Amino acid sequence: MGNRRCAEWRFPTEKQAQAEETARHLRAANAAMPPDPVPTSVVSAAGPGDIMPESYWDAVLGGPVGRSRADTATQDRRLSEIPFHLLRVSCRRCDRLVEIQTADAVRLYGRQTTWKEAGNRLLDDGCRQRTGSRDDDGCWPNFDNP
Repeated sequence: MGNRRCAEWRFPTEKQAQAEETARHLRAANAAMPPDPVPTSVVSAAGPGDIMPESYWDAVLGGPVGRSRADTATQDRRLSEIPFHLLRVSCRRCDRLVEIQTADAVRLYGRQTTWKEAGNRLLDDGCRQRTGSRDDDGCWPNFDNP
């Protein structure tokens, strides 16, 4: 029997006992209080299964969050669908920046090529930050909208 206090861990300290007592009093006080009634002005007529009106969707998609989601998909668009005159791709590791006009990108890579494919081809010659592993030596593209 190297340790005389082998069962000491079973008993809470004085501080733990006070915390448990306080929690017990709070639970009893919350159980005794009636729930707050929901004001009628907060209750809406539309439920989760109801169809939302067109004005709601126009407001949601026309807001800043809806516009930003449309802009992030630029890299997945085909080159012929991109409205920008100048396309920019940079590397997150070596900070190399490549710009190309949309007309030149269409001429070099074709109208059906996505901007992501064209940007990866522009950064294909390797990253300036070498890791020593051929699998990790490519650039990490970041597709910016000018």
